[in-house]
Amino acid sequence: MSSSNSRNLIITSIESLTGSQIAKTILASRSFSKTINQITGLTLTPDADTVNELVNEHGVNIIEHKPGDLETMVNTLTETGADTICLLPPNHKDAFDITTELIEATKKANIPNVCFISSAGCDLAERDSQPLLRSVIDLETTVMQTKGDASTETGHSPVIIRRGFYAEHLLSYSKQAQEAGKLPLPIGTSHKFAPMALSDAVEVIAHVLTGTGKHGFSDKHRGQLMVLTGPQLTAGSELASAASQALGEELEFEDISPDEAKNVLKDDAGSSDGEIAYLLEYFSLVREGKTNYISTTAFHDVTGKHPVEPTGFFKNYAEEMRPEKANKKRKTQ
Repeated sequence: MSSSNSRNLIITSIESLTGSQIAKTILASRSFSKTINQITGLTLTPDADTVNELVNEHGVNIIEHKPGDLETMVNTLTETGADTICLLPPNHKDAFDITTELIEATKKANIPNVCFISSAGCDLAERDSQPLLRSVIDLETTVMQTKGDASTETGHSPVIIRRGFYAEHLLSYSKQAQEAGKLPLPIGTSHKFAPMALSDAVEVIAHVLTGTGKHGFSDKHRGQLMVLTGPQLTAGSELASAASQALGEELEFEDISPDEAKNVLKDDAGSSDGEIAYLLEYFSLVREGKTNYISTTAFHDVTGKHPVEPTGFFKNYAEEMRPEKANKKRKTQ
């Protein structure tokens, strides 16, 4: 096993919002980067703008991920000299098969430190109504099974992080917020959920990936299944109220149908088919009352901080959410 100050890290799906932010967060912080010798990103889209930025501005080593050839993938992982991997499923229609192959390749490449990024709510999803979310449970199981496999170093130091619903996904509805002063979501009116800031999830992941102990990951993290959500349960009206407070302008919640939500997400250039499917399934969990909880203990234990409140999130993205009439008024003052 490599020494604690020369960890070679692989981040899969590094082109994604989560993957790219993990790399940037680690490299921007001396407390994180001091344990990292090299970051290698696997990506299905090597020409993506986010990937080019990671290469040109942050010095990340990029390898194109070509699913379907297990032996080649094992060789690729081995050649990086990686002792740590952040397994992040891609936003792809074949995400389950691609991730299953990655887990098997990680096992055969004997990478001891494995952090698998899962999804909060996957344990409450049903195979009939939320098949994508429920399939994540099967991926978690595949990761955990390596713990009892004596033929591989993989599983020696595992962590599973069920990250919550990103508040950033609400920015998909920024056009409606600006043009109509509305926050339209397909979540019903009687149940709540606790969106979390992307930065909070990434900070926990960065702590885990760079934490060290005599067995690999820090003993504070090793073997943990961490569930992360935001710190406040909010119904749609309460989200709109938090946004109104942060923006200084009135924003109203509108309960819309899943089909209407799908159309909005399709109009958002940043939403892939895989991401749209995930969001719609998560919204259905909200409507079923399966997200009426918060889970911030792991965040507090790992970071020693308090997660971002909804009003704080909306303040950070004020210009993207504020109604156009308010923006026009501000520009003329």
